[in-house]
Amino acid sequence: MEMNKFLRTRRDFIRSSALGASALGTAPLFLGKTFAELDKEASGSEVQTDTGKDGKILVVLQMAGGNDGLNTLIPYGDDAYHKARPKLKKSTKNILKLNDQIALNDQLPFLHSLHEEGQLATVQGVGYPNPNRSHFVSTSIWETADTLNRSNTGWLGRYFDNNCDGADPTVGVSLKKTQPEAFGALKNPGISLSTPELYRWMHGGGDDALAEEFFAELNSPHDATGSSIEEVGKTGGLVGESNLAFLERVAMDARVSSEKILSLASKYKSKVSYEGTPISRSLNLVARMIAGGLPTRVYYVSHGGFDTHQGQSGRHDQLLSQLDASLKSFFTDLKEQGNSDRVTLMTFSEFGRRVGENASAGTDHGKGSCLFVAGKSVKGGLYGEYPSLTDLDKGDLKFKVDFRSVYSTMIEDWMGGSAKPVVGGEFEKLGFFA
Repeated sequence: MEMNKFLRTRRDFIRSSALGASALGTAPLFLGKTFAELDKEASGSEVQTDTGKDGKILVVLQMAGGNDGLNTLIPYGDDAYHKARPKLKKSTKNILKLNDQIALNDQLPFLHSLHEEGQLATVQGVGYPNPNRSHFVSTSIWETADTLNRSNTGWLGRYFDNNCDGADPTVGVSLKKTQPEAFGALKNPGISLSTPELYRWMHGGGDDALAEEFFAELNSPHDATGSSIEEVGKTGGLVGESNLAFLERVAMDARVSSEKILSLASKYKSKVSYEGTPISRSLNLVARMIAGGLPTRVYYVSHGGFDTHQGQSGRHDQLLSQLDASLKSFFTDLKEQGNSDRVTLMTFSEFGRRVGENASAGTDHGKGSCLFVAGKSVKGGLYGEYPSLTDLDKGDLKFKVDFRSVYSTMIEDWMGGSAKPVVGGEFEKLGFFA
């Protein structure tokens, strides 16, 4: 993506200006108006009728760094796999078979149990045309659903704009320190929480001083830009709205919404045990917000560390084990709440890894990979086709399923929206919802 494009976006405007540092300091001037607007929405005027409080919820889980799909969804029945990975290959005693050719890594027993129960859709060979091995560029492509990497809005932001008009600012909640590019929107980019301070509050008793610290540490959204040239101004935002007005608006939305989150999350005391890993803490908080009735349609969490260029074996297994344990706690929690029917979780990673291992007992950036869609409403099974391990693209797997087909399926068959304005075209749906 060209650097001059980023300099025109609100994200870089906020980061590079004094406004970014002073947003929360100026925000209290606008509290009265924001509370009045939220009260109006709460009364039922101009508010989305099917909210996360009474409707379906999507949890997006990013496996950041480029997850090695070959050692996650393992083609153990293919001789080419064993030849390409003399050190990193998984033996038959370290896999959980799905059929006579493909297996899950043995660090994913809960996901395997979901597969057995028909509640896990495993999509094979996911990617996009003309793939890019840059973390930055490929992540941007996944987040914007734009393979030409020209869009200033994200796929979820466009869903919010097209399907959630008048929704609460918490229509989307990200537990990353920076707003994901996927949330970039013209109208409502959701909010992003600074998770370390919130976790300290969750486990530390929630006194007033710590609550104030939590409020102060909220991240205002960094990207809420236009989806077309006709709809945006020179700085990439809504025509007729200054950068200052935009910043004031989203900063206040985040600050007011944080108070609601703090109040709702504190009311729910789960009996389910979560591990102390960052991904478990994130999903613990998501479960609290769902239980508290937050009107959120989409939650976004991240599990990082998958850039395994060296010493991959132990590290990758550890990351998958952490993922599996967090998902087990999360879905158990949802079941105890009575919310299992309402929540679907989707994983993604910006790219896979090379088929062959490198000299450092790791793997380098690749292309096609796999992803999971999990939940009680999911029609489980294998989707797509496992790519050939011998017919390669410069050492990389050739993708079989365009990731926008996954998004289209999710938007139309789960979220109840129209996929075309979100993904920018018509893509074949995969049918992993009954």
